[in-house]
Amino acid sequence: MRAIVVREFGGRAEVTEMPTPEAGPGTLQIQLDAAGVNPFDKRLIDGFLDGKLPHEFPMIPGVDGAGVISSVGAGIEDFGVGDRVVGKFLIPPVGHGTFAEYIVVPAASIIAKVPDSVTSIQAAALPTAGITALDLVHAARLTAGQRVLVVGASGGVGSYLVQLAALAGAHVIATARPDDTDRMIRLGAAEVVDYGRIPVGDSPTREQSSPLSVADSVRMSTPGGVDVLFDLVSDPAGFGANAELVRDGGAAYTTAGSAGGADLKGRGIRGGDFESSGGAPELRELLRDVGNGDLVVPIDATPPLEGAPDVIGASGARGKTVLVI
Repeated sequence: MRAIVVREFGGRAEVTEMPTPEAGPGTLQIQLDAAGVNPFDKRLIDGFLDGKLPHEFPMIPGVDGAGVISSVGAGIEDFGVGDRVVGKFLIPPVGHGTFAEYIVVPAASIIAKVPDSVTSIQAAALPTAGITALDLVHAARLTAGQRVLVVGASGGVGSYLVQLAALAGAHVIATARPDDTDRMIRLGAAEVVDYGRIPVGDSPTREQSSPLSVADSVRMSTPGGVDVLFDLVSDPAGFGANAELVRDGGAAYTTAGSAGGADLKGRGIRGGDFESSGGAPELRELLRDVGNGDLVVPIDATPPLEGAPDVIGASGARGKTVLVI
C-alpha cells in the first residue's frame, strides 16, 4: 500500500510502499479515503512521545482518518464490512497511522460510523480538532450571554470553537487576520480582533506589527472583560496578558501549555493548561452536528496523500488540511 513514512525521529516524510496490515481478532481493517492533518503529527514525528510509548520505524504518522471498513476480525459485532467510519487513532506501538491507504485498529478505538450526509473529507477533519473544541466548551460550562474570547480562532480547533460557543449562545470575540474576518463572522463570531500585521503606506508587501496587542484591543471594545478565554496559541506571557481580561470567577484555558505563570486561582478563575480527553461519544455528537447542518467543517486545503511532506507542520492554515487518499 502507499504510505507516508519517516525513518527516524525528526526525519523527512516520504512516500513509499508498505505492507498492507491485516485485521486480527478484535480489530478492523479500514480502507482510508481521507486523513486529517494536525499540529500533533509534527510533534509525533519529532519524538514528542519517545520514551512514553513504544514506536516502530518506518513510522507512518497520522491520527485522524475516515474510510470504509474492508475487513473485520473475529469477535466484532458493532461494525461490519462496508461501514463508513471515522476515528482518532493513536495506538501503541506508534507508527501505524492514517497517512496510508489502510489501517488496522481495535474495534474499541475512538471510532464512529459516518452518516450518509457527511463526506469522508469532512469526517476526517473532525476528530482531534473537533473533540478538543467540544471538550473545551464542556469544560467551561458555557451559558447563553457569556462573552467568550477565542485567541487563535483561524485554525482547526479555533474554527470549531467559534461555532460551538456561538451555538451555546455566547457572544464570541475571535482573533484573526483582517482578511479572515468575514469567515469568522460566518462561523458565528460577534466581533473579530486583528492579531496580524498592518500594511505600511501604499505597499501591501511592507508591513508592521499591529499597534495594539490582543489584550489591549479587547480591553477597548469590552472594558468589562470576558467570562471565558480559550487561548490556543499564546506563549506564557501572552496567555497571562489575555487572562487578565477574564472576570473574577470566570474561566481561562490554554492548549499551548502556557498557564504556568498566570495567577488564575487567586482570582477564582477555573482552567489552566488543557488536554482533551474526549472519545467516541464526543465524535458522534460532532458528526450529528455536521450532519444536521449546525456545524460547518472548516476545510482549508485537500492535497493528495503524496502532498503530506509539504503540509505536515505547516503553519497559517485557516481551518483544516485533509489528505485525500
